[in-house]
Amino acid sequence: MASANTSWSEESFSCSICLDVFSSPVTTTCGHNFCRTCITKFWDEQVQYKCPICNEIFHTRPDLRVNTFLSELAAQIRTTVRVKEQPCVEPAEVPCDVCTGTQLKAVKSCLVCFTSYCLTHLEPHQFCTEGDHRSHPVVPLKEEYEVKTAQLGKIEAEVPQKIQERKQKIKEIKDTVELSNKDADREIAQGGQVFTALIGCVEKGREEFNQTVQEKLKSTVKRAEDLIKELEQEIEDQTNRSSEVKRLSHTEDHLHFLQTFRSLKDPPPTRDWTTVEVRPPSYVGTLRRSLDQLEETLNMEMKKLRDAELKWVQQYEVDVTLDPDTAHPQLILSKDGKQVHDGGVRKILPDNPKRFKYSISVLTRQSFSSGRFYFEVQVKGKTAWWLGVARESIDRKGPTDTTPENGYWALWYNNPYLVFNDNPYVRLPLRAELQKVGVFVDYDEGLVSFYDVEARVHIYSATGCTFNEPLYPILVPWFHEEGRNSAPLIISPVNQTD
Repeated sequence: MASANTSWSEESFSCSICLDVFSSPVTTTCGHNFCRTCITKFWDEQVQYKCPICNEIFHTRPDLRVNTFLSELAAQIRTTVRVKEQPCVEPAEVPCDVCTGTQLKAVKSCLVCFTSYCLTHLEPHQFCTEGDHRSHPVVPLKEEYEVKTAQLGKIEAEVPQKIQERKQKIKEIKDTVELSNKDADREIAQGGQVFTALIGCVEKGREEFNQTVQEKLKSTVKRAEDLIKELEQEIEDQTNRSSEVKRLSHTEDHLHFLQTFRSLKDPPPTRDWTTVEVRPPSYVGTLRRSLDQLEETLNMEMKKLRDAELKWVQQYEVDVTLDPDTAHPQLILSKDGKQVHDGGVRKILPDNPKRFKYSISVLTRQSFSSGRFYFEVQVKGKTAWWLGVARESIDRKGPTDTTPENGYWALWYNNPYLVFNDNPYVRLPLRAELQKVGVFVDYDEGLVSFYDVEARVHIYSATGCTFNEPLYPILVPWFHEEGRNSAPLIISPVNQTD
């Protein structure tokens, strides 16, 4: 067979599907040539069997056979044409990725394949709309270049800002960690001082207790030793007298006997030992009195700690006012939004989705979605009330159990009972009549704490709470009960000297 004409271009022997030199070329009945693998795969993915070039439809799948003549020519082309020539394009232009000889200027690029085509190779590539690449968008290079350049400019402008934002966030996080370390060191130092003082109190109490017991024992031992000495002296005296009597009893000289008998000393006075006893010391109440004293000392230290804790949470005071748009129609709010009480009459008000319809409640205008906040409410003179915080999505139109499960974290008082609303509710001790209640929330830690401000005592803390939406302070003054509970709930400013 004659040698292949090397003046023929490689494109003359290229498959229009893979755009490469034929490999096992086959010919369809319409006269077009393809690689066996390419046309087989193309037909496997089609509903109808048709030619990718002329779109002639075949009613049955054609029986393909290798075109031996074209196969030999394609083999020679692959062995003689191996190295591409330099691109025939300007530096700012995009070369065609399909040209195997002189690379021509590309006029369009596939945005999915990222392949660029010159005019010659663009035409056979239009079968993308029918094959695997049917969804690939093809646009003019200049048009897409301008679009992408504008996008790149926007990205270029945004990147420094995003970098700066993230650097600022890194600084904020580092500052938070540094502040946390300082807070932890301060807490450990203060806690260490308190525990050292408490341990000192316990040690002192133990020493005083031991000393008291030892002194009682010492007193008992001293009495016992003194009695023993006295008894031993009497024994000695009696022994000496017994010796004298014994010697006199052996005297046979009557005159001597009488003379000696007259000089015999009278026995010394002795104690009635039948009533004398030494009892073990009694320690009843000794330990109790020591513990009572220790308890008094601990209570003093606890009072200092409670006072310090309350002062700490009070630093997170927020200025909140009641929102009339949420108030139940029976409630009356003061003009400054700081007081609320039951008016006894249900007012006719516009239907507001924010307004409580069933529960005699009111929320504040302000909500909180992070950090810590604290507020105080005066409850003096009331026989019933409840207050705390509630999440934004609570049901405001119907009866609802005011529990954490339903979005409420509240303290409820109904003389003489004080409880935290939970399921089941938590009964709390009431030492004296409450006058002012402090509410502290750490949103990020999931903590809600209540304080008796006047007594400076912690009442209760709900821990491990899950907050995923804004929280609002909520006040419920309860019904006025024919004047018995007519006093208002009052949002009060924090007084650090209380």
